[in-house]
Amino acid sequence: MSRRGHRPSQAPASRPRFWGRHPVTAALANPERTVRRVWGTREALGALGPLPSTIPVTIADVADLARLVPGDAPHQGLVAEVDPLEDQWLGDLLMQGRDDTRPLVVLDQVTDPHNVGAVLRSAAAFDALGIVTQDRHAPPESGALARAASGTLETVPWVRVVNLARALEEMAEAGYWRIGLTGHADVTLAQALGSPKVALVLGAEGEGMRANTEAHCDQLAKLPISPKVESLNVSNAAAIALYAVAVGRT
Repeated sequence: MSRRGHRPSQAPASRPRFWGRHPVTAALANPERTVRRVWGTREALGALGPLPSTIPVTIADVADLARLVPGDAPHQGLVAEVDPLEDQWLGDLLMQGRDDTRPLVVLDQVTDPHNVGAVLRSAAAFDALGIVTQDRHAPPESGALARAASGTLETVPWVRVVNLARALEEMAEAGYWRIGLTGHADVTLAQALGSPKVALVLGAEGEGMRANTEAHCDQLAKLPISPKVESLNVSNAAAIALYAVAVGRT
C-alpha cells in the first residue's frame, strides 16, 4: 500500500485540551480517540451520561475550567485532555475513495487553526472524502481547531503529508481531477467541474497557492465573486467550492 508523500515518524505531539460541548462529546464518541481526562461542571457532566471508568473525571466550577483553557474560550462547562489522533496515510484514504466520487480538499499553507477547523466542518457538511495538508505548514490539533470544527475533527479524515506536490501526483494517479482555486484563473469553478473525482486545492488567504502547487493542478479556476471583493477567506471559499461540487452532481 502506498506510503509516498507522508510525513516520517515523529515523537508524539503534546496532548491538546478540547473545550466545549461538541468537541468533547465527539472526542468521547470517537473510538479512535484516547481521552485522558475530563473536567466539567455537575450539570455538563450530567448531560454526558456515564463515562468509561478508565477516564478520570473531575467536577469543577466555571472559574476552575476557565483556568484550564485560553482566556475567554467558550468551554460550556466541559474540558477534556486527549491524545492526538493516529496519523492517516494518503494511500489509505485514496484506497477508500477508489470507487467513491466524494471530493478531496487540499490546503496549501493554511496555518490558522480556525480556518482549518472551519474547512473540516464544511467537508463534513458536504460529505468530502477528507482533507490533505502539508505537515510543516498546517496547525496541530488544538482546542481552537476542535472548537471551530464543532466535532468534525473526529469524523473527517485529515492526512498530513511531507510533500504536497508529490501528494497531488498521487491523487492524479488515483483518478482525481485537481482544480486549484485562484482569483487569476480564466474559468470559473462551474466550468472546470466535470470529472467524477475532484480534488479542490486552496491556498492561504492573501498568499494563495504556491507556484509549485499550482503547477501540479490540472486546471485553475475561480469563484465568480464580485470585483468589489478581492478574495474570500479560505474556509468560506472551501465551503462554496464544496457546495458547487455537490450541486453539480445532483
